[in-house]
Amino acid sequence: MKRQSGKVLLLAVVTLCGAVPAPARAQSIDGSRGCRPAAPLVSGTLSGIVRMPDKGSLTILGTAGAAALATHESDVRVSQAFREDPDLRPVFKPGATIGGMPFEVGAAAAIMSIGHSTNHPCLASLGSELLQAQFVGAAWTIAAKQLVRRDRPDGTGYSFPSGHATTAFASATVLQRRFGWKAGIPAYAVATYVAASRVDMQRHYLSDVIFGAAVGMVAGRTVTVASQKLEIGPIATSSGAGIGFSLLPPK
Repeated sequence: MKRQSGKVLLLAVVTLCGAVPAPARAQSIDGSRGCRPAAPLVSGTLSGIVRMPDKGSLTILGTAGAAALATHESDVRVSQAFREDPDLRPVFKPGATIGGMPFEVGAAAAIMSIGHSTNHPCLASLGSELLQAQFVGAAWTIAAKQLVRRDRPDGTGYSFPSGHATTAFASATVLQRRFGWKAGIPAYAVATYVAASRVDMQRHYLSDVIFGAAVGMVAGRTVTVASQKLEIGPIATSSGAGIGFSLLPPK
């Protein structure tokens, strides 16, 4: 059963990755192939949260939704199979740290800070996009958790979708779209490991991590595509001052 579930997860990831096209011009870490500037951190994050998904993102979510629905009936059996064989538990345990928000956000913030402090705009831009992807993915994941309210395999709440899968796949998607599949393949491999670790640790069902992976991919796409931008400015109202949000078309 574990091998079967692993194949299902891997197949789902490969299928979802097929909907994530490589960037038209992959960048190198040192910026020798050019550097795409990231949107400002705050406005880019808010824009990503409210931006309507494009066709590619809808394809990813639709594929993941179908895969999650198809594996839903076997969720309990898969979890039980992992629970009955704890031999791999030490192998998967680091996934809880690697895919956690503190690690992912901390790493992204460190990259952005190093880029700014060393006057390396490409590094700063990469860190900013990684941070935006984390925040956008977290916002969507929290909203979905509150809506679905599914119990976890260990009996605690808010299982669907997996936040760890979202964070790991959000980062992997940003790296893939920035640097192409040479960076994307190992990044997605690590993200798949994180997703599998959540099933092994009895924190999520298989369908949780499949859909969480899709949310992460869409978050990564959202902050790396040229689309609508969010303009923030003060406005006057009848009851006093306020803040206005306007979605602008792409230039």
